[in-house]
Parts: sequence; structure tokens; C-alpha cells
Amino acid sequence: MAKKAIAKVDSREQELLILHQVAQHISSNLPLNELLQRIVEMAIGFTGADSCFIYLVDGHTDELVLRAATGPKRQIVGKIRLKIGEGLTGWAAKEKKPAAVPIEAYKDPRFKGFTNLAEDRFESFLAVPILSKDELIGVMNVHSKKEHVYPDDQVNLLFTVSKYLGSAIDNAIIYDEIQKKAKQLDLLSEISKTIVSDYYLKEILQLIVTTTAQVMGSKICSIMLVDEKKQELVIAATQSLSQEYVGKANLKMGQSISGKVVAEKRPITVVDVTRESRFMFPDIAKRAGLVSMLSVPMLIKDRVIGVINSYTQKEHKFSSEEIDILQAIANQAAVAIENTRLGEEILAAKEALETRKIVERAKGVLMRELGIAEDDAYRKIHKKSMDLRKSMREVAEAIIVAADIRR
Repeated sequence: MAKKAIAKVDSREQELLILHQVAQHISSNLPLNELLQRIVEMAIGFTGADSCFIYLVDGHTDELVLRAATGPKRQIVGKIRLKIGEGLTGWAAKEKKPAAVPIEAYKDPRFKGFTNLAEDRFESFLAVPILSKDELIGVMNVHSKKEHVYPDDQVNLLFTVSKYLGSAIDNAIIYDEIQKKAKQLDLLSEISKTIVSDYYLKEILQLIVTTTAQVMGSKICSIMLVDEKKQELVIAATQSLSQEYVGKANLKMGQSISGKVVAEKRPITVVDVTRESRFMFPDIAKRAGLVSMLSVPMLIKDRVIGVINSYTQKEHKFSSEEIDILQAIANQAAVAIENTRLGEEILAAKEALETRKIVERAKGVLMRELGIAEDDAYRKIHKKSMDLRKSMREVAEAIIVAADIRR
């Protein structure tokens, strides 16, 4: 009887210690990923399980996404997705109550295995929903390689912890979203300043891809422009350091994902370019560490002048908000490109007119001094230009200066 009383006191002290740790973690304003990582490590210490995972609900897709894991399983964080109701994890999420299987969890009809997650090695499995004001936030799983019966007090304590955690995660997600939007607004403002700047086109495009990569949180961002004469898409700017990616061949119009975006004048997303048959360079993408892709058209009214491509390092489903942001950037960039090109064309036309005037003056000088016809004067200027490898304008200016000196 005394032993039971001591065990009960010890259990109560352990519960208070864990709740105290949870309260410390929650009140410390940790970034969401770090908070989740501390909780999974704490759950392992408390239950004695071999591993612990935390899945959170993706508000855009209503799927459960693996966001934290212990040990070597961290490398698959972000790569595992479950539908609500799918597997033991999905069942706990749907029913909003714990699911405990003490032995041969892999034989449970609700169980779902993954090729890159060998959960079938675990005998016991406990899934506890994470709730905030009865709203599902995610699910916490603990697994053991051996048969293990999770006592009711452990299950109840984890359920209590998950409710505290649910409110903290909810607040952290809201805070992260506010921070993300504030950063996006700042970066979009930078893009707007770049677009109306006096930089040359190449500099403008490079600044746009660098800033866009920050806005989107992407591994690589690139701008491909349409070459109307060759009917090709050419990389005009990228912040990628991969020479293999930068030096890849141009795309024919309608070819690959980017070409399809141009042809259909609409955004296209790809979950994994290395497994997408329409993607032209899967091997280069694999070596560069590219997985998911968002490609949007750069539109001037109804005319596509290029595309902006954004790639991620991990599998990612782009939200409608992310697509809208990149499309807004693409449209601004298109206006900048068109205005810069127009300005360059006007400058080129102005320079051509000035050159023509100077050549005409030089022709007049030669016609007077040498007594030759206009065509002969032009041929002399042209020949001298070829012989000296100078522009006709430079030769004409020299003729005019020499004539002025002789006067």
C-alpha cells in the first residue's frame, strides 16, 4: 500500500514537472519549429517511447503535415502528408480523441505506412490530437519498437499537454503569419522601388529575382524572357549559383512547364519536378536540390513576355496566396521590362539619328575638300571604319574635327 502511495506521489510529481516544462516552453516565445522540437523531445523523455512526431494541419489543403520528429527522422519533416481520417494519425484528428494500439500497430486496419517512414517497425502506437478551443491544430504521435501499454495517466497527461500546446501553436502560427506578411510587404516595396529605378534592365531583373526569392522563401528564382525571333524562352536572371542550371539550354515555346505557362497564360504548380514528365531538366533539378515549382506568366495586357519560376528545396503545395503574390510581382516586372525596353529603343533611335547627322556632316566635308560625289564620300568613311575597326560615328567625328583644325 505504501509503495502504491509513493508511486502515485512520484507520478504526480512527474506530471507537475512536465506541465511546468510545457509552460516554460510556451511562455518563452520560441519560434514554432523550435517549440515543436522541444515538445517531441520532452514527450520521448516522459513516455520512454522510441520516437515522437508532431503533425500540424495545413490550412490551405486541410491535410496533416509532419512538422517535427525525433532523431534521424527529422530529415523527412515536411515530406509526409495525411488526409484527415487517414491512418491512425488521421483517425485521432478526425475523432479528436487519442488512438492507442499497444501491440502490432501495423496490423490495425486504421494504420497507414509510408515508403520513406518505416513505421511498421513499431509495435505500439499512440496518437493524441492537438486542440485549441476544440479546433484541430494537429496530432502528436509516440511509437515504441516493443509492445507497450500506455497507462491512462500518460495518455491523459499527453492529451492535456496537447491542449496547452494547441493554443501555443495557434498563437505561434498567427505570429509567424503576421511576421511573414510584414516581411513580404517590405520586400514587395523593395521590388516596386527597383522597378521604377534608373537601373539598366539586367540589374533590374537580377534585383527582382533576388528579392522574390526572399519573398517566396525559395531555393531558386529565375526569370525567363521570350525571344520572339527564335521562339524560345531564355534565362534572363537567376540568383542560382549552379552553373549547370544557369547554362542549361533554352526552351522552345510550348516546351516544358515554363513553355506551357506562356502558351496557356496561367500559373502552373508542380509538386516534384524530378518526377514530372513535362519538366525538361529533372537531372539538373535533382543535382541543384530543386523539388516543387511555381511558374507564373509575365503579362503586358494579354501578351506574355516571359515567366518567373520559383523553386523550393522541399516538397511544397503552393497556396493561392503565394500564387497571387508571385503573379503580382511578375506583372510589375513585366511593366518594368517593357518600359526599360521602350526607353532603350528610344535611346537607340536617338543615338542613330545623332550618328546619321554626324556622318552627313563628314560626307559634306569630304565632298568639299576632295571634290567627290556623296556616294564616294560615304564609301570612304565606311572603308576607314572597317580598316580602323572604329564606328562610322567615330570616323566621321575625326573628319569633322580635322576640318575644323585646318580652318
